Amino acid sequence: MRRPHFSNFLFALMAIFFLVAAANAQDARVATPSFWDPGLQRERPDLSGLRAIRFLTDDDYPPLNFALADGSLAGFNVEIARAVCEELQVGCTIQARRWDTIVDSLLEGKGDAIIASIAATPATRGKIDFTQPYYRTPARFVVRKDSPLRDATPATLAGKTIGVIAGSAHRAFLDGFFPGIIQKTYPDAAALYEALRKGSIDALFGDGLSLAIWLNGAASDDCCAFKGGAYTESRFFGEGVGIALRKEDTTLRRALDWALARLAARGIYAELYLKYFPVGFY
Repeated sequence: MRRPHFSNFLFALMAIFFLVAAANAQDARVATPSFWDPGLQRERPDLSGLRAIRFLTDDDYPPLNFALADGSLAGFNVEIARAVCEELQVGCTIQARRWDTIVDSLLEGKGDAIIASIAATPATRGKIDFTQPYYRTPARFVVRKDSPLRDATPATLAGKTIGVIAGSAHRAFLDGFFPGIIQKTYPDAAALYEALRKGSIDALFGDGLSLAIWLNGAASDDCCAFKGGAYTESRFFGEGVGIALRKEDTTLRRALDWALARLAARGIYAELYLKYFPVGFY
């Protein structure tokens, strides 16, 4: 049930990440994803009985949700929650909970919804419900900027050495769809990233969100860039991340779905995505 967590070294990059992000947030070259059909007309649900939404999150998953020096909460998830409440014109509280207690806190009525990057899996769906996804974590190839590779396809990567984390869904995907490559496995993201930075491999394949943060941070030394498109096959990389809530709260779920679609239609979702992910992961 645990979302894919950043390795410890990424946490040290966050301060640098946000300094750079502020300068680059409006870079029009970054493609923003969309998970809502613009042609689908949604009706605003009846919210006469809804005065406020109590969101639960945690505070150790930057840039999605984290605590600032003064203890206040920030991050992509946190700002999405606040924007949803503003769109619905209801009050909003956001409280941090320990990750291992957050679902129980929801089920015990200590909050109304969780916005903490819980992946929608069969296991989590057995306990709680979700809105439609508002982000997914696609897989991406990354190469050095001086790489001669023109693209990242099974044909262009045939015979090339591709780094991947051992035992990961990304390795399983390469096994099935890139049979002509030479795989080289690494125990964790830090070792994988360093291998590419030093030129020990031709490319790496991994989690796009984590890679976007690395590429935008000082540790990458501006060495590398995404190559090719995003891979989003749910069998390997999940169904995406939605706002979690109790199964019986169907009216609230419809309201949250309506608000998320409105944020996308009004461009607010794109603004927040660019703010926190100046190097986009799609």
